[in-house]
Amino acid sequence: MSIADASPGEPGYWIGQMQAVALRRDQACFMRIYDHFAPRVRLYLRGLGAPEAVAEELAQEALLRLWQRADTYDAGRSTLSTWLFRIARNLHIDRLRRENHWIAVDIEPALDCEEETEDPAFSSAESFAAHADLNERIDRLSAIQARLIRMSYFEAKSHQQISDELGMPLGTVKSSIRRAFQRLQASVQESV
Repeated sequence: MSIADASPGEPGYWIGQMQAVALRRDQACFMRIYDHFAPRVRLYLRGLGAPEAVAEELAQEALLRLWQRADTYDAGRSTLSTWLFRIARNLHIDRLRRENHWIAVDIEPALDCEEETEDPAFSSAESFAAHADLNERIDRLSAIQARLIRMSYFEAKSHQQISDELGMPLGTVKSSIRRAFQRLQASVQESV
């Protein structure tokens, strides 16, 4: 099956798209990545507190970085969504630091703990501990809740995509994710 015949829900689809961008500078593959991830990255940045216009700008900058650095992506270290969301997160932090009224923002728990990148911010013991703690909390959820959280937040799949992939009713997916997220929040608040 060629890249053109594959669908976004299939394993390895995004890896194939990134390989085409990295090796051949394939614009069609990049546009598929852009169309899928730009709204998700923008929403993620809005969740971090970025105003709509800033979130849009940072999302575009993150995807531009993806285009420029596609050859540095290593599928063995992280999923494409994790890699891209880390780029967006770092851009957001850099922007906050440049502003005169910078306030420290705790946004670490929003990321998946996959393999560490070469970025020094991700190699610290504190960062590793925070990621490990989040994964441990997710692992304490029921198996289906943990899977739904990972699919929704770390694989950037829409509720409809999750519903289709797992054969679950859309309403069940939405309510299960909401309950799982509430359990995670309660778990974090108990430890504070």
